[in-house]
Amino acid sequence: MAPMSAPVGGTRPLLNRRLASFGTTIFAEMSALAARTGSINLGQGFPDTDGPAEIAEAASRAVLTGLGNQYPPGPGIPELRSAIAEHQQRFYGLPYDPDTEVLVTAGATEAIAASLLALLEPGDEVIALEPYYDSYAACIAMAGATRVPVTLRPHAGAFALDLDELRAAVTPRTRLLLLNTPHNPTGTVLTPAELTAIAELAVDRDLLVVTDEVYEHLVFEGAHLPLASLPGMRERTVTISSSGKTFSFTGWKVGWVTAPPELVSAVRSAKQFLTYVSSGPFQYAIAEALRLPDDYYEGFRADLAAKRGILADGLAAAGFEVFRPRGTYFITTDITPLGEKDGLAFCRALPERCGVVAIPNQVFYDDRAAGATQVRWAFCKKTEVLEEAAARLRRL
Repeated sequence: MAPMSAPVGGTRPLLNRRLASFGTTIFAEMSALAARTGSINLGQGFPDTDGPAEIAEAASRAVLTGLGNQYPPGPGIPELRSAIAEHQQRFYGLPYDPDTEVLVTAGATEAIAASLLALLEPGDEVIALEPYYDSYAACIAMAGATRVPVTLRPHAGAFALDLDELRAAVTPRTRLLLLNTPHNPTGTVLTPAELTAIAELAVDRDLLVVTDEVYEHLVFEGAHLPLASLPGMRERTVTISSSGKTFSFTGWKVGWVTAPPELVSAVRSAKQFLTYVSSGPFQYAIAEALRLPDDYYEGFRADLAAKRGILADGLAAAGFEVFRPRGTYFITTDITPLGEKDGLAFCRALPERCGVVAIPNQVFYDDRAAGATQVRWAFCKKTEVLEEAAARLRRL
């Protein structure tokens, strides 16, 4: 057999230079580490139990009766688009036309990608709250735009947004604000006063806004306030959410966009060349899920609040500085009290030290030093798993 020749393409790297700095996600690395070592995985944010049985049965029924087994409509099935519109009206008083102002996507991740690819061009600047979910940076890069971070900084046991820093970050090249509240990984929930200031800035500078609100039903103190509900914002805001976090079926990948018709049309133009369509039978099931009674949403939030307490107390007992989250199902800690300085090295060694896996926050920062000592933990796990993890962490 002839020896293999060098890869085609000459000396130029095969991977698009815009993506060269991203590599394998930290979630894949840490989940593989958990599997290899048999550790408790508090890294990647997926539950270890499924969601409501009646919703799983609805998905099964859809498959067996031929609903969604072939390509669903590009914007999503009418039943789900109507349920999404009803959800926005029911919880927030936001009216959306299911035919022109709702778009179903392959999870929120695709909704983010399609929104940024549709709305950005090379030379545009995007302001994003740092630390940020890793796909934000990759999608901004794929669009050829420039990422401008505004950092949430630790203050009085939480992470705070400096509104003056946000205002100063806006330039004539700023096209879009990318917001995430409730915020992953810090658990910050932007206050009504902060959201009002952001809305005023967006209106004054005529900016588009993309909001990632996938943890909308996991706010433990106060309530979630969609930015689109504020004056002047509905017409300039692409609101993104998904079913995975709310109903504990993260593998189904059913997300959505709500926005005015012209914004939905733009996002759909990009989305149709990504997945085209997805999750056919699951769309029917999520249409039923969104109409679950208030008792479901209240019980879901109460269950996660109790689990937050178990893990937060366990982390504090182990010696971490704990930033108790107001939302999401993640807790950020600082490892400095343990005599540690490098969160990435700490997380890579943690499985061998005590059989637990977490995520280093520094990978969510442009300024790695700003998050060097922060580590994120997921508490969307069974109570007994969290209690066992807390016991293991005390070995530190």
